[in-house]
Amino acid sequence: MRQFNEDNLTDAVIARLKDVENPRFKQLMTSLVKHVHAFAREVELTEEEWFEGIKFLTATGKMCDDKRQEFILLSDVLGLSMMVVALNHKTQPGATEATVLGPFFAHGAPEFEYGADLREGATLKGEDTYVTGRVLSVDGKPIPNAALDIWQAKADGVYDVQEANAEFELRGRVKANARGEFAFKTYKPEFYGVPTDGPVGDLLRAMNRHPMRPAHMHAIVSAPGYQQVITHVFVEGDPYLDSDAVFAVKDSLIGHYVRVDAPEEARRLGMPNPFLKLEWDFRLAADTGVKARKTIAPSDAVA
Repeated sequence: MRQFNEDNLTDAVIARLKDVENPRFKQLMTSLVKHVHAFAREVELTEEEWFEGIKFLTATGKMCDDKRQEFILLSDVLGLSMMVVALNHKTQPGATEATVLGPFFAHGAPEFEYGADLREGATLKGEDTYVTGRVLSVDGKPIPNAALDIWQAKADGVYDVQEANAEFELRGRVKANARGEFAFKTYKPEFYGVPTDGPVGDLLRAMNRHPMRPAHMHAIVSAPGYQQVITHVFVEGDPYLDSDAVFAVKDSLIGHYVRVDAPEEARRLGMPNPFLKLEWDFRLAADTGVKARKTIAPSDAVA
């Protein structure tokens, strides 16, 4: 077929997918071609705009390295990451809701037992916080020896993996005990802005949007026989809960940090007095054999 134009080009491109053997790949590419072509027709895309888009995607790729994933950040600020989570992680009633992974997850973090101190080695101090809770099934039964990957930004809004030659900070793999209980010491998370020194920052400025994320702690909670959950715990009262740059906030994920002024309890827990305390339970749905969401693997690490 020759003489392609705006009326027949889409069908011609799709026709060349007829020999694709993988049906899911064929479905994805067919839909992608349809929607990309429809977008170009709808906005009457100019050649200058097309080339600016190419340059933007090229710059986004160049910004990616072993410590930063600019494409994940782009997906996050466009709401695509949260859309994929919503489509693929239909939360079972009673289970902890999922949210975005974010661009700064890293494998190889140190492993900790009950009561560990994630503040050790931190280069910036914050409000001392004791986090305690349980990992439970949706019907409230303790899940023994569950693993919790925990990480958060430092007080300046920078994650450890963003810095050259940095050691792990405020990050660790915490193990629940035989009763499903976990506890660790950390600092209260603070709100921060996503990186704006790259093409995604340029995009946010062009859209007249702020880059701020409400204060939160990341968690990936997993246990044999249960569905892994990738989630956050946000801080109640944060000024950016209603305008998160990556659309990740859910009401069920907002935690209440309590100020504790009790010298004896502080000594027992190995905390300064006063300190903040967060009590938080994670609830996991049983693994039915159907993966609601891809399990995080070493290849997913950005560092």
